[in-house]
Amino acid sequence: MSATARALTGDEHGRAVVLHVDDVGMCHGANTAFLELSRSGGVTSGSVIVPCPWFREIAAAAAANGTLDVGVHLTLTSEWPQYRWAPLTTHSRSSGLIDDQGYFPRNCLLLRERMQVEAAETEFRAQIDRALDGGVDVTHLDTHMGAALVPELVDVYVRLGIDYRLPILLPRDAGSYTGVLRMGEIPAGLHERHVEELDSRGVPVIDHFRMTPESYSPDVETTYRRMIETLLPGVTFFALHCNAPGDIEAIVPPRAHRRTNEYALFGSGAPMRWIAEQGIRAIGMREIRTLWRAALPA
Repeated sequence: MSATARALTGDEHGRAVVLHVDDVGMCHGANTAFLELSRSGGVTSGSVIVPCPWFREIAAAAAANGTLDVGVHLTLTSEWPQYRWAPLTTHSRSSGLIDDQGYFPRNCLLLRERMQVEAAETEFRAQIDRALDGGVDVTHLDTHMGAALVPELVDVYVRLGIDYRLPILLPRDAGSYTGVLRMGEIPAGLHERHVEELDSRGVPVIDHFRMTPESYSPDVETTYRRMIETLLPGVTFFALHCNAPGDIEAIVPPRAHRRTNEYALFGSGAPMRWIAEQGIRAIGMREIRTLWRAALPA
């Protein structure tokens, strides 16, 4: 039973899904995909990596269109071989946020080896503030590669959601998220305790998480249709990585087709038809923000 689903669908056993594009701002093709799919109704939300070079393009688009559903993809890692990004707030290696090349560490395991929690919180706040100052009507917070959910930072992550009155991606079924991340050891029950804290405040919690399949099948349509048709009761955050062709092929040559094929599929309108056929409600994070703020008055 899901109180969030009941609030959004009228049925505690109802199904709702956020079709969400991660990594907006990473490159021009990511922005193109998100803006096109948002306009066509192919997706319902997305989040921007503020330290990336193409942040300004999406900030300008969001400032010009106040209905665009854009969150902040809180970022402390930079994973691609040659295309890298760095913190907004520090150039000091003592912060633990910078690797030997001067960029964010490549993954959460490396991040956890040296990261200073205070420096990480300062960086997260700077990313949120830059988005707000850039004209983005931020609808939510989520996190790149799970960085904000590492055990050392989950307290910070929850606090940021409460301080900024923005919903965070911390699924009730925590394993549906952490199980697809490479975060290292996580104390048993850690994330579940934070979900209980949010429940005690009466704020809505996302129930489940799904994402772009890690194991790639050339039968893209069948793969995604099955994923949609098997969505569980409750609210699911479906993290996509849509990218228009043109630049992603140079950034990550072996995997670019996964992102461009996903962009083509969701641009076709087929996933939204499957959702409608299943009686699932497609929602954005703006609706959840409204519920979150009602539970956390200013």
